[in-house]
Amino acid sequence: MIPSKKELLKAADRIAPYVHKTPVLTSNLLNELCKCNIYFKCENFQRAGSFKIRGAVNAIMKLSEEEKKNGVVTHSSGNFAQALSLAATSLGIRSYVIMPKSAPEVKKQAVEHYGGEITLCKPTLQARKETAAKIQKEKKATLIHSSNNTDVIIGQGTAGIELLNEHPNLNYIFIPVGGGGLIAGNALAANYFGKNCKVIGVEPLEADDAYRSLKSGKIESNHTTNTIADGLKTQLGDKNFPIIKKHVSDIIRVTEEEIIEALKLIYERMKIIIEPSSAVAFAGLVKNKSFFSNKKVGVILSGGNIDLKTFSFG
Repeated sequence: MIPSKKELLKAADRIAPYVHKTPVLTSNLLNELCKCNIYFKCENFQRAGSFKIRGAVNAIMKLSEEEKKNGVVTHSSGNFAQALSLAATSLGIRSYVIMPKSAPEVKKQAVEHYGGEITLCKPTLQARKETAAKIQKEKKATLIHSSNNTDVIIGQGTAGIELLNEHPNLNYIFIPVGGGGLIAGNALAANYFGKNCKVIGVEPLEADDAYRSLKSGKIESNHTTNTIADGLKTQLGDKNFPIIKKHVSDIIRVTEEEIIEALKLIYERMKIIIEPSSAVAFAGLVKNKSFFSNKKVGVILSGGNIDLKTFSFG
């Protein structure tokens, strides 16, 4: 069942004390480049560095008191690991985070700093799932998936509510697509709170499962994930895909070169730090700017967590 407008409004009120209302920034130079008015929703300034704490807080707060006593568990190598750890600590419960041994040290350190209890596993999806199931059984913790969880999806949609409250006449919102939680939640927000506002997903050509899924009508898998946008290597799930099919107008694919160029534009023109996955949404707009001339366009910058030791523009 697709979540209602009332559920999104309740989530916005529920999580408000635990998340930042992130700024919406503009750039005259980027407006001139794209020949449209762009409004960047800066979730790179969010707690734990990305939008994901919205869904994490909402999912935890929806648990029963008994479930809260036993804590929560997830498997993630990136932003959701950090978000769930901080959300759980903020709400006074324990969190168990399964991370692959190959995860960057900076991300492991962040999870520990936020209070998450890390269990390392082999760097495969199967190992992550099996280890999470083991911890879930041992600790009686509740498993919270990073993107294929209805309460997570609803929580992520609160970013779109904030954006549309500030700019209610947006014609389009561009959103990066990885696991599908962000775009599903904000497609709901655009449907309920926008005025004929269309949602455009953008993903790397090297990890284009969502593009193919929207075309085929069923969830497709990635054949490759060789992309600088490391946060977008996951695939859609059965909770978010029905929302995407119903409320997302189109998905655009961008090359690695286009992602890097968009990243450079944000860094050079806006003077803010974003991660490559965030630049993907803007890359889709730059690539297709002639179609959006004179329109009002929102772009969700999903996060700003990068490892400066290994990061390169290529």
